[in-house]
Amino acid sequence: MLKQRIITAAVLLAILLPALFYPSPVPFNVLALLAMAAAAWEWGRLNGYGGKSALFVAFDCSALCLVSWKLGWIERPMPLAWLIGGALWVLAGAWLLRRGVAGWPGVPKTVRVIGGVLALWLAWLAVAQARVIGINFLLSILLLVWIADVFAYFAGRAFGLRFTRGKLAPSISPGKSWEGVWGGMLGVVVLAVVWIVADRHAQPAVPSFYSRLAEQGWWLVAVGAIFLAAMSVVGDLVESLVKRSAGAKDSSSLLPGHGGVLDRIDALLPTLPLAMMLATTLPAFPA
Repeated sequence: MLKQRIITAAVLLAILLPALFYPSPVPFNVLALLAMAAAAWEWGRLNGYGGKSALFVAFDCSALCLVSWKLGWIERPMPLAWLIGGALWVLAGAWLLRRGVAGWPGVPKTVRVIGGVLALWLAWLAVAQARVIGINFLLSILLLVWIADVFAYFAGRAFGLRFTRGKLAPSISPGKSWEGVWGGMLGVVVLAVVWIVADRHAQPAVPSFYSRLAEQGWWLVAVGAIFLAAMSVVGDLVESLVKRSAGAKDSSSLLPGHGGVLDRIDALLPTLPLAMMLATTLPAFPA
């Protein structure tokens, strides 16, 4: 299993990194679109759509992304879209986690599928626009999610249940602890500080997400980083909730050793639009 995971990760990086650092954002945005289409197919299957129906869900998601691209939305300021999308993620995420696994089947299937497609489309729009803004800006958001996950894992292993009596969400994801969440939050704050210092020394053409927040005050850096780390956990838990309701361990087997595409991007789905929401509220932001 470990060997399979390493091989898959190596292949993905060999495809992703050249596209990410290519002078034009087009190759990366195409790869991101394909990833969202695959995730939409998985989402359809997790919600009871099989065969051609699941492919139709993927087609709908792809069509939304392509139409948005054609209309030039990835190059336009969209503060209202990020505000609405971010608010819906916060409210719907809290509502879904409160209802738990048992509450998911009570949501009409059509609503579930449409909601998932819109979430994937909004995440693609956010990541595509972030890449248009600049690689440094995009990477600072992507790494926030990955650092939060890594720090949460090690903090959970080292300190899990030492300071709290219960797990974070035992009926949804038994392995997660509050100590892990706090460790992830600490990790992203450290990342933000390090990135801001690096930006000030290197003076890149496009500042990072954290440097933009720092222009309004260090308090906003801390609050923004912690908030996004928390929402990355919400994205992960919502997908785990859906998988448990469907009786599935992974969203699919598209990525050998890693499960499905949704398993890899679930934490990014709320984080990307919320990061764009925070960024576009700043007067100095050049979106």
